Amino acid sequence: MDCVDAPSPNFDERPKDTPIDILIMHYTGMETGAGAVARLCDPAARVSSHYTVDEDGTIFQHVPEDCRAWHAGLSYWAGARDINGRSIGIEIVNPGHEFGYRSFPDAQIEAVIELARGIIGRHPIRPERVLGHSDVAPARKIDPGELFPWGALSLGGVGLWPQTRKHRLKVSFEDGLRAFGYGLRPEMDVPTSTVIEAFQRHFRPSKIDGVVDDECERILAALLAEIDSRA
Repeated sequence: MDCVDAPSPNFDERPKDTPIDILIMHYTGMETGAGAVARLCDPAARVSSHYTVDEDGTIFQHVPEDCRAWHAGLSYWAGARDINGRSIGIEIVNPGHEFGYRSFPDAQIEAVIELARGIIGRHPIRPERVLGHSDVAPARKIDPGELFPWGALSLGGVGLWPQTRKHRLKVSFEDGLRAFGYGLRPEMDVPTSTVIEAFQRHFRPSKIDGVVDDECERILAALLAEIDSRA
């Protein structure tokens, strides 16, 4: 697909022999898309992503996929701490919670799906490793937020979404979160309730309270069962 070339100087080499096996979705959290693109290309900002998707579906490419962009920060997933080193980052233009969080336009999400499908086709990224910034950094981030349509992405072949709620957890909820990939204490210094909120924000956005209930347990059980069925 066509991308607008908007190169950023903010990148470096990936660690040797590290697979590109995670895809991270962010929102820009700035008042304008132009401002976000400018910041991602500003050497003084020391941040970047591989791509930005504007609200009209325009895609900007900032960093080559074989290089490490600086988008995840202090983060953790499934035992890995250098998430930048093994991931591709997509910034999605949205003002975020600070500047008037709103729904993501259809044209934007269609572009995200098309872009992500291409990335997944080029790299060994499993559905359960298509994540939000809040999943890998729950103590610091809440993007792309509760309005991001993860279910629509899954229908488009991107990411994992619970298709049933008939399963029951065979382990504690905390152990289930760890098995899925989330970092809890002692791996990460973050309250368990904050990690639960991150899980809810992604997979049960209708109620984000950091409290485990039967619905949360069934959703997590369904996700783990789906992963097992793909193994």
